[in-house]
Amino acid sequence: MENNEEPQAPPLVPRVAVVVFLLKGRSVLLGRRRSSVGNSTFALPGGHLEFGESFEECAAREVKEETGLEIGKAELLTVTNNVMLEEKERKLHYVTIFTRVVVDVNIAQEQVPQNLEPDKCDGWDWYDWDHLPQPLFGPLEKMVKGGFDPFPL
Repeated sequence: MENNEEPQAPPLVPRVAVVVFLLKGRSVLLGRRRSSVGNSTFALPGGHLEFGESFEECAAREVKEETGLEIGKAELLTVTNNVMLEEKERKLHYVTIFTRVVVDVNIAQEQVPQNLEPDKCDGWDWYDWDHLPQPLFGPLEKMVKGGFDPFPL
C-alpha cells in the first residue's frame, strides 16, 4: 500500500448467532445488553457460532459462559435473517439460529443465573412472557410483535 492510499475496511459478511429461549413455566430468561449494538435492550442469552460447532453445542456453551447455567439439549425453533443497517458504528448482518430449552422446575430451584460477563450484560432475570420488559433487542422484538410463541404446545 502506498502512503497516500486509505486502508480498506474489512468486507461486510454475514455472521451466525445462536440464541436460546430458556423457558421456565411461562417465563423466559433475559438480560439487559451492554453493547454498541442494542445497548440497554433486553435480549436472550447467546452468541457467535464457532467453527465446527453444532447449534446445540453453541447454545450450551454460550448459556454456560454468560449465566453459569447448565442446560439440556437445545431444540431448533427457527432461523431469522437480520440486516441492521441503522447501527451507528457499523453495518451488521446476522443469521440468527433461535433454539429452545425448557428448564425442569426442580432443577431451576438449584441453579440461579449469574452475570458472568458484566462488561456485556447488566444481569439476568426471569420475565413473564405476557409482561416482557422494554425495550427488547431488535430481532427479538420483531419476533414478539409478529406473534412468535417459543413455548411448546
